[in-house]
Amino acid sequence: MPTVLLVRHGQASFGAEDYDVLSPLGVRQAEIVAASLAERGYGPNRVISGSMRRQRETAAAFGAVPAEVDRRWDEYDADDVLAHHSDSGQRLEGPRDAKAPISNRNFQAILEPALEQWIALAEQSSTVQTWPQFSGTGAAALAELVAALESGQTAVVVTSGGAIAALVGALLGAPAEIFSALNRVLVNAGVTKLVVGSTGTNVVSVNDHSHLEMVDRALVTYR
Repeated sequence: MPTVLLVRHGQASFGAEDYDVLSPLGVRQAEIVAASLAERGYGPNRVISGSMRRQRETAAAFGAVPAEVDRRWDEYDADDVLAHHSDSGQRLEGPRDAKAPISNRNFQAILEPALEQWIALAEQSSTVQTWPQFSGTGAAALAELVAALESGQTAVVVTSGGAIAALVGALLGAPAEIFSALNRVLVNAGVTKLVVGSTGTNVVSVNDHSHLEMVDRALVTYR
């Protein structure tokens, strides 16, 4: 049976001018997850990442196999969602007022209602990419990948929390409203395992991050 391992990128640079770059901790997380999967015998036949820098930098840790870049694995545009579905003035790269930094928890409290409205409005949202477009793009990328894998092969896909949450929810047949709850708990460099069998693509495990905890529990981050 083919296996797809969805790896969330390492910690990015929340609050910095450029969010889309791994922090030093994120680099270490990427190295640990790549080494852990190798030790467990997951020599990937293919490594795929989204086009975002944080995704590509994480995929580089799987150096034995050159990473393929597929934009369909990119994350939703949080700034665009916030711009159209929140009046907070917050952005993923940090608040517009540099003197007023915001915590991860407070940012999440602002982001989640915006995401819920984005999902509820579906195609009626004025964002560049609507929820149906985002979730459908990831589903299409996964279906294409699964169809190309042969029995016994493994693919590692380095992507983002939103992409993983959308796919897991869809594969489990959960309502779209579960997206925020899944998205908020996905750990940087966590691994979600999908196995392809006679019944289709099945979720075997979600958000495994034991490889981080075994080194240092301080490596467990959510943004």
